[in-house]
Amino acid sequence: MPTLHLPLRLVVAVVISAGAWPCYGQESPPAAPTPASEANTKTIDSQEQIRVFTEEVAIPVFVYDSNGRFDPTLEADDIIVFEDDVRQTVKSIRRIPSNVLLLLDTAGGLNPAMKTTTTRELATQLVSNLKEGSQMAAMQFGGRVELIQGWTGEKAKTIQALKNKLSSGRRSYLVDALKAAAIQLKEVPAGSRHVVLITDGVDYSSDETKLNEAIKQLLNVHATIHVISYTALGRKCIAQHYPLVKITATKRKSAQDIADEILNPTKPSDTKNWRKIYLIVDTDLEMRRRNNAYQAATRESELWLEALTHETGGDFFLPASIDEMIKQGRLVAGEICEQYVVTYRPKRPLSSATEEEYRSIKLATTRGGLQIHSARGYVAKSP
Repeated sequence: MPTLHLPLRLVVAVVISAGAWPCYGQESPPAAPTPASEANTKTIDSQEQIRVFTEEVAIPVFVYDSNGRFDPTLEADDIIVFEDDVRQTVKSIRRIPSNVLLLLDTAGGLNPAMKTTTTRELATQLVSNLKEGSQMAAMQFGGRVELIQGWTGEKAKTIQALKNKLSSGRRSYLVDALKAAAIQLKEVPAGSRHVVLITDGVDYSSDETKLNEAIKQLLNVHATIHVISYTALGRKCIAQHYPLVKITATKRKSAQDIADEILNPTKPSDTKNWRKIYLIVDTDLEMRRRNNAYQAATRESELWLEALTHETGGDFFLPASIDEMIKQGRLVAGEICEQYVVTYRPKRPLSSATEEEYRSIKLATTRGGLQIHSARGYVAKSP
């Protein structure tokens, strides 16, 4: 925020934000001096100026009727906004194109369900169902954080990048990816920033301090976070692939069995073997400890990922099958495209906010039967 000075000349900058969260106006260029005023130009230009700004807050809002369908008829009078429990005056409500950053985890070493092919198909579904005019970008973070497609409005270009550049990695760099996402989102207008995070939420470093800082940076750019999580599907696959006790009609072979088969390839098998039931106990304790630790980490990740989506006004999805996972791409795209942006001028000026001050938001509707959700608050002044 520029410093206020005593004026000799008044420069007014009134900005109507295109979906921005807290925003400040830009200085208007001074008019060229007329011949009559040229003699005074040096004196006037040597004086400091006052800059007057219009502050505006824009809130991404999702509104549905009693049947869960998008309501396209919302007007400014239908919305009530409270900031820190003080009612605000709604200035406008409109729909604007969305800016969607795909944040794709491709490190599935511990999760047999987390496959790059599934993530690619899911992301492709999402991109294909975004409305025309949307901007999109894609970033992967398996092995390293890599921007595989910068901001573009071309769906075909993004889908091609997903097809050719998305690749598997050994470790998930989720924390670094969240920080990179915050930087990337600054390139597009605020108010319509969305992140679609496809992950199990487990970072190889397990550094809570760094994760806290990454989340804070995301909050500072006022993005709406949507998460499609591999956690439930991964735990289900681990239980199926690595059961502690397995009951089977097939005997686990030993080296002796293989040697017998090599020496007697034509020897008929014991006709009674097929009637036997074998109980196999998994004795790989190290594998079991690793799987247990991973599953515990996924349960913890579900808690903070869900809290992050609710805080920012997004959605959290826990698919139970591969088919359900892929379908979420279309559903999330529909959710993003059905967003309104509600704007108001805060009664307590943004210029009075302290650094990283957080202000709570509550919304209600004056029309019965409507369901509304949005971010729970915003950072009034980022560092």
